[in-house]
Amino acid sequence: MRRIHVIGIGAGDPEQLTLQAVRVLRGTDVFFLLDKGEVTSDLIRLRRDILDTHLPEGAYRLVAVRDPERDRAADGAAYSPAVEDWRGARAAIYERLIAEELGEDERGAFLVWGDPALYDSTLGILEEVQRRGTVPFGYDVIPGISSVSALAARHRTGLSRVARPVQITTGRRLAEGFPEGVDDVVVMLDAHQVFRRYADQDIDIYWGAYIGTPDEILVSGPIAEAAPRIERLRAEARERKGWIMDTYLLRRGEGRGGEQGEESAEE
Repeated sequence: MRRIHVIGIGAGDPEQLTLQAVRVLRGTDVFFLLDKGEVTSDLIRLRRDILDTHLPEGAYRLVAVRDPERDRAADGAAYSPAVEDWRGARAAIYERLIAEELGEDERGAFLVWGDPALYDSTLGILEEVQRRGTVPFGYDVIPGISSVSALAARHRTGLSRVARPVQITTGRRLAEGFPEGVDDVVVMLDAHQVFRRYADQDIDIYWGAYIGTPDEILVSGPIAEAAPRIERLRAEARERKGWIMDTYLLRRGEGRGGEQGEESAEE
C-alpha cells in the first residue's frame, strides 16, 4: 500500500529536524510541495535547503504543484465556508498526487512547518482524502519543533509559569478579548497585530518573525514600548520579502524575567 509521511520540519532551521524526521526523510521516495507562487518562493527554497542538508544531492524526487488560492477577504460567517472550500480544493490536489505520482509500494511525504499537530491542515485534508476512498494509502505523523517552542527558546523563557495555564490561540480570537483566567497567551496567525489593543495593560510581549531562519527578528518588552518597534520591523520585512510568518507570547504581569527588551531584537 502507498504510504504518506507527514513530517514536521521545524520553524525553518535545518538543524531543528529530529533524528526520527531525518531517518524518515531518507526512506522517502517522493516529496510533495505546494507552491504558493513567486512571492513565497523562499518557503520552497527553505524546504529544498532542508532536503539538501540531510539527503545526498539529487537523491530525492520533488513534485511541486500550485497551492489553491484561499479567499482571505472572507470574514465573519463567511470565514469558515471559505476555509472549507480551500481545504476541499487542497484535498483534490492531494488525492491526485497520491494516485498519480506515488507508486503502490512507494512512500511519499509532505513537509510541514513546525509541528503537524499545531494549526496545520495537512492531517485533516489527508483524512478527507481517505474518506473519499478513491486511492488507498496509509499515513503516519512525525512531530516537529513548533514555532511556539522555537519562539520561547529564542527568547530564553518558558511558555507557562508555576501552577498557571498557558493558552494558544489566534489573532482572530484575541480580537474578541483576552482569554479569561489565563495570564500567558501564545498568539498565532495574527495578520492585524491585535496585540496593540492591549498596550494600556501590564502585559509583556515576546514576538518573533521568520524564526529559525537567517531573516529572524525578535523583539520583547512591555507592549506599549515594543509595539511601535514591532510594527516598523514587521512592515519593513513584509515589504522586503513579500510575506511574513510571525507569532508571539503575551504575558500579563511579573515582568520579563531577564534583561532582554531592545537588546533581543535581531535585524
